[in-house]
Amino acid sequence: MRRRGLDFRRPVRKRFPNVVWWTVCGILVLVLIVVLSREGQIESKPTISRKPYRRDRIMEGVTVTDEMLSSNSVTRQLTDQISLAKAFVVIAKESNNLQFAWELSAQIRNSQALLSNAATRRTPLTVGESETAIRDMALLLYQAQQLHYDSATMLMRLRAKIQTLEEQMSSANEKSSKYGQIAAEEVPKSLYCLGVRLTTEWFGNPNLQKKHRERKQMDAKLKGNSMYHFCIFSDNILASSVVVNSTALNSKNPDKIVFHLVTDEINYAAMKAWFTVNSFRGVTVEVQKFEDFKWLNASYVPVLKQLQDSETQSYYFSGHNDDGRTPIKFRNPKYLSMLNHLRFYIPEVYPALKKVVFLDDDIVVQKDLSGLFSIDLNGNVNGAVETCMETFHRYHKYLNYSHPLIRAHFDPDACGWAFGMNVFDLVEWRKRNVTGIYHYWQERNVDRTLWKLGTLPPGLLTFYGLTEALDPSWHVLGLGYTNVDPQLIEKGAVLHFNGNSKPWLKIGIEKYKPLWEKYVDYSHPLLQQCNFH
Repeated sequence: MRRRGLDFRRPVRKRFPNVVWWTVCGILVLVLIVVLSREGQIESKPTISRKPYRRDRIMEGVTVTDEMLSSNSVTRQLTDQISLAKAFVVIAKESNNLQFAWELSAQIRNSQALLSNAATRRTPLTVGESETAIRDMALLLYQAQQLHYDSATMLMRLRAKIQTLEEQMSSANEKSSKYGQIAAEEVPKSLYCLGVRLTTEWFGNPNLQKKHRERKQMDAKLKGNSMYHFCIFSDNILASSVVVNSTALNSKNPDKIVFHLVTDEINYAAMKAWFTVNSFRGVTVEVQKFEDFKWLNASYVPVLKQLQDSETQSYYFSGHNDDGRTPIKFRNPKYLSMLNHLRFYIPEVYPALKKVVFLDDDIVVQKDLSGLFSIDLNGNVNGAVETCMETFHRYHKYLNYSHPLIRAHFDPDACGWAFGMNVFDLVEWRKRNVTGIYHYWQERNVDRTLWKLGTLPPGLLTFYGLTEALDPSWHVLGLGYTNVDPQLIEKGAVLHFNGNSKPWLKIGIEKYKPLWEKYVDYSHPLLQQCNFH
């Protein structure tokens, strides 16, 4: 092969000596070492010196610290171990391994003590002081796994535990409801004593009866429409007295107030005696018994007709026809009491009156109520405070909307309202035949398929489209079963102890009892004799 000419040959490379190469490599290595050492110094500087340990931040609504967010946090490791150990304690107890459960609990307490000490001194846990606790807990958790307390087993057992607890809770709630209902229906011995003593006084004291007759003959106020007329239907002497007394004490014109009180045959004499013996700042009190209303009979009143039905009697009084499936509160016979349903017959009870304020016997009056009689109901029959601020108090919560009659006539989202303090325009009531509307719906609920409980559901049907909403401050509810905003209580004209925890019962809510008790004169001789305190 022919060689290239000299002009076309590659130039010969000049080679550096080996010493030069080694020198250059050494310099580069030194530079690299210096750079790496400086970076290591920067990284080794503690962040604690620049900013305090407790630098709290809000992350998804939870306050955490930088130390807890660290990937190698011993605090977080201890916390995770404690959570897992607590689950294993439950499983160990379920397996009857009490010794192992005790060991786990002891180690949990040890780890919690370490975390508590660190939190108190406001410095993070070090690896040295937590190493023993972490190791000991890890050994116990490993032992738990050897005992087959694995994740699948834990999930299965925890589900079974949850199901058992739910069943126990359901049973406890049912018993609580039953015993609470029984306690609410109880007549306290002191109240029973008061009724007996007043009845004895009435029949044994002719002067008391004479005084009552004279007072009744002199009262032309009973039918005067210029007066403020209130009605109460009750068999509770003391509760009715508190309603009258609190209204009188907070009234600007007590001499213009007339209370129409209707009770039953059993309590009639006692009621007359109490309201004859006591005076309430000039307030007029009329006492009647519903047995005297001749028009109140089974041919006119659906409830009385239903009471003659054997199935209805069995449902309310025997409690054995549905194997206890119906809650006890639905089976309370008081819901068939005429004192409960008499509110739907107010125009018949007081034919001469044009406007009446209906009051339940579990209320207390805090303000002057004369303003209720000047409220324009805009052609409606019932003035009431609405209770639909929450969805619970809409119509669909009270009525059975699977029934075609209910579904066809009533808006399920219509706003509910409360009985207990209601202004009734009796002129409009008679004009619109409201009692007839009530009869229509009551007759169609013989089998209890439209509603089950009380007088409010038929009231919602009867006064549907005939109710004027009042300012909520007129009627504050809930003092007999829940916590109520103190500001609402302070502003409320009428406070309602609706619910089972009535203020005259032992199960009454203690913090609300003084609101009611301040209108009871515990120095009264009869109350002292019957141990009211």
